[in-house]
Amino acid sequence: MFAAVASRYDLLNHLLSFNLDRRWRRAAAAEIRHPVSAVLDLCGGTGDLSLELARSGRADTVVCCDFSHEMLSRATPKFRRNGADGICLALEADGLRLPFRDARFDGVTVAFGVRNLADLDAGLREIRRVLQPGGVMVVLEFSAPTRWPLSAAYRLYLHRVLPRIGQGVSGRGQAYRYLARTIAGFPDPASLAGRIREAGFAACGWQSRSGGIVAIHTAHR
Repeated sequence: MFAAVASRYDLLNHLLSFNLDRRWRRAAAAEIRHPVSAVLDLCGGTGDLSLELARSGRADTVVCCDFSHEMLSRATPKFRRNGADGICLALEADGLRLPFRDARFDGVTVAFGVRNLADLDAGLREIRRVLQPGGVMVVLEFSAPTRWPLSAAYRLYLHRVLPRIGQGVSGRGQAYRYLARTIAGFPDPASLAGRIREAGFAACGWQSRSGGIVAIHTAHR
C-alpha cells in the first residue's frame, strides 16, 4: 500500500493537511531541545521530518528508517538536493526488529508512524531499547478533535472527503480509507501516553495541535 502511494505521498500530505503538516513536523523536531549526536527518525518515509531535524541543527546524524523501499527511494535524492546528504542517512528496516545495538541513539522521532506498527507496544519497547538512558522519544501522530463543531467537521472530512481526494490524486482511494480507519481507531492522547509509560519510559507528556487534529508526545527513557 505504501509503495503504491509513494509517488504522490508528499503532495497529498501537503494537500490533505492544508500544508499544516510542515508546521507539525517543525514543532515535533523542536522537541529535541538540544543538539545531539544521533537521532533515529523511525517510519521516516520520504524523509521530511529527517530533513527538518537536519536543517534545524538538532542532530549531527539522522537515520531515516522505514520498511518501504519505495518511500525511502524518495528520501535519498531529497537529502541530496537539500544539502543534507551525509547528515541524513536512509535505512530500510523493520521497526519491530531494529538493526541497532542497545542505547545507540540520543533521540528517536516518529511522525505518523506508530499508528501503522503491527504491534504498538512491541514497537515502543524497541524504541526504548535503542535509546540512551535519558534519551528523548518524540511521537507526532493524528488524534481527533473532541469539541463540536470541529469534531463533526473533522469526521466528515476524514471519512468522506479525504478518501475521495486521495483517490483522485493518487488513484489509491483504499490507502486513504485505511488512513481514516486507523486514525479513528487509534488511542486518544491520554491512552497513548499510558501505553508509552507502560513500555518503560520514565515520563510522557503531550500537546495537542490544530484543535486536536494531531498530538505530539514527548517521553524520556
